[in-house]
Amino acid sequence: MSARYRPLILAGAVICLLAALWAALLRIGWNWPVPSPRLLGLHGPLMVACFFSALISLERAVALGRAWAYAAPVLAVAGGLGLLFLPGMAGPAGWLLIAGNLVFLATGWAVIRRQNEFFTWLLQIAVVALLVGDLVWILGRPVFLAVWWWEIFLVLTIAAERLELGRLQRLPAWAFPVFWFLLLILGTGMFIVAVQPAAGVRVLGLGLAGCALWLLRFDIARRTVRTTALPRFVAVCLLSGYLWLILGGILMTAYGLVPAGPIYDALLHSIFVGFVFAMIFGHAPIIFPAVLGLPVHYNPLSYGPLALLNLSLVLRLAGDLAALPGLRRWGGLLNATAIVIFLGLTAATVIRGKIRGS
Repeated sequence: MSARYRPLILAGAVICLLAALWAALLRIGWNWPVPSPRLLGLHGPLMVACFFSALISLERAVALGRAWAYAAPVLAVAGGLGLLFLPGMAGPAGWLLIAGNLVFLATGWAVIRRQNEFFTWLLQIAVVALLVGDLVWILGRPVFLAVWWWEIFLVLTIAAERLELGRLQRLPAWAFPVFWFLLLILGTGMFIVAVQPAAGVRVLGLGLAGCALWLLRFDIARRTVRTTALPRFVAVCLLSGYLWLILGGILMTAYGLVPAGPIYDALLHSIFVGFVFAMIFGHAPIIFPAVLGLPVHYNPLSYGPLALLNLSLVLRLAGDLAALPGLRRWGGLLNATAIVIFLGLTAATVIRGKIRGS
């Protein structure tokens, strides 16, 4: 596929993201216009099954360099736009997401044949988790049973990419056996989630907290945080994200399966916002050049939305855990604001770099 079509795919994914953020603010209690009552139930699917799936599969398609691999992000975006704008086509739109997942899996097998490494297999396991989560939701099961699969998709994807970037490090002999044991805990947790969700979420939380501690200890970010400019910003994003993942894992272990309410909000968003979006902020200068074929230069202003993301998440979780809905509502609004500001800064940097290069 020509590189000129990649911005269109990315734009479609961003539409899904913005719609997911609007749905999140409606769900958290802001009395704003509701384009469709269905939007309230689409926050999670639009965010993970559409936006994150499209973004990650697009990055993978670019790396593979095969035209057919672009069908994965195209189908993810098409499914998301169908969910948003074609209410009568919700079922077919959902199956477009599954079709995209299958192409995503095929992309993963092609990558494994090219580079048969531990981290490429871990990336493929992550896509399997995405497929299961999408199927759980599309087949009519509650979203709170799908989110744990989506969570594993994102955590394993990020962990695998960090292992790839840090594979030249010399780690102690015991480091990888410990990591494999933690992956075994995660796998056990997901198996239990499938049959006994309440107990499975606790085991899963234990595994997530352990993986976060492992990454906090061994990620190359511990070294690069002592540098300057972009490497330091990336490291700060990563290290802050690992701390949120530890907290999310502890909360999951403590509370188990909570289907709704403030505690559910805290369990999910400590990881989906605190961990995942910190990773997005940190990896954007790597992802966007690869996807768009344009440089994204370091902008010191990026620390602003990162700080806002973290501080607002503290407010949100304080509101969740102390049963203060107003605090939770403002924390959620500032979470979304931080994400939108970061998107704007990144877009401005891309445009400025293109103008200078032309």
